[in-house]
Amino acid sequence: MSQNYLIISPCRNEEQYMCQTLDSVVNQTIKPKKWIIVDDGSTDSTAEILNGYAEQYDFIQIVKRKNRGHRSVGPGVIEAFYEGYNTINVDDYDYICKLDLDLDLPLAYFQILIEKMQGEPRLGTYSGKPYFIHDKTNELVAEVCGDESSVGMTKFYRVNCFKQIGGFVKQVMWDGIDSHRCRFLGWISASEDDPRIRFTHLRPMGSSQQSIITGRVRHGFGQYFMGTSFIYMFASVVFRLNKKPYVMGSFATLWGYLKSAITGVERLDDPDMIKLMRRFQWRCLVSGKTKAVQKANIDSSNSWDPEKEIYQIPSKAN
Repeated sequence: MSQNYLIISPCRNEEQYMCQTLDSVVNQTIKPKKWIIVDDGSTDSTAEILNGYAEQYDFIQIVKRKNRGHRSVGPGVIEAFYEGYNTINVDDYDYICKLDLDLDLPLAYFQILIEKMQGEPRLGTYSGKPYFIHDKTNELVAEVCGDESSVGMTKFYRVNCFKQIGGFVKQVMWDGIDSHRCRFLGWISASEDDPRIRFTHLRPMGSSQQSIITGRVRHGFGQYFMGTSFIYMFASVVFRLNKKPYVMGSFATLWGYLKSAITGVERLDDPDMIKLMRRFQWRCLVSGKTKAVQKANIDSSNSWDPEKEIYQIPSKAN
């Protein structure tokens, strides 16, 4: 079976971490057919580093964007992703990956992802689990992320699944909405803590260009935009009280959600997907996430049709 995959990497000012990611990809046991790296207006040495790798490896293609003056997470990252996406014909590939440039991947990472997905036809998107290096002990510590979704920093998709869900929404929580749309259409979205595909996230998840607290507020807004119910949001905040930055981080997330509700921020206009998502979230609260994921995958099996027409993203989500 085909092992033909495409990587698209949006990046901006990644000189601190990018060489580890670049080296871990160019040395993969199965190399990408094409790796498009979108330089989103970097002002450090990112461009020079990228040019050096592109000269050595013919599967690397650099796309440059104008400098917008700041890093833009969420919608800005996805806009940069599509800048690269629009330069190719995605049907030339079997798999597509949105990959950040602050990761250190195991050298058989993509080989194992492909083997797993070839063994399970409904597995539409899949990833390993991220770990970060503790700033005091230098030990690897697992980041908190559920098994029901591939992780945002390495979204590996079957091309037909990616097209069917309509791709990524250009808004915060794009990396949660996509997985709920997968389940809505009968696909399985998953990440797995298999030691062979654990990878190091060199920049802490949930941080932002300003601070981790700002990132938590943004996450609260994203949950509101996606359509998460207040009950589930509150339970999630309580659950994360013992996670750094402890109480302040949880309250910042809750404030991001409540502020969005108070100010009437526009929400995702996708009622069928949101109904399914809230049912899934309620099952998580009642039965636990593991059982909720199993139940959702069983319930959605009859909806799975890999040849189904492309999901029509409502205009308000774009």
